[in-house]
Amino acid sequence: MKGILKKLSSRKLWAAIIGVVVGVALAFGVDSDSITSVAGAVTSLVSVVTYILAEAKVDAAAVALKTADGGEKE
Repeated sequence: MKGILKKLSSRKLWAAIIGVVVGVALAFGVDSDSITSVAGAVTSLVSVVTYILAEAKVDAAAVALKTADGGEKE
C-alpha cells in the first residue's frame, strides 16, 4: 500500500495526468476559459491540502519528539 501511495504522491505523475486531461479537453472542444477556471481551482485546492498535510506531519513529529523526551520539563 505504501508503494502505491508513494507513486500517487509523485509530482511528475500528476503533471502527466493533468497534461493528458487538458489535451483531451481541448481535443473535444472545451473552451479555454473553462480549462483556466478549473486549473485555478485545482491549484488552490492542492495548495491548501498540501499545507494541511505538511503542518500535520510537523505537528506529529513534534508530539513524537515530546513523547520520546518524556514530556515537558518545568
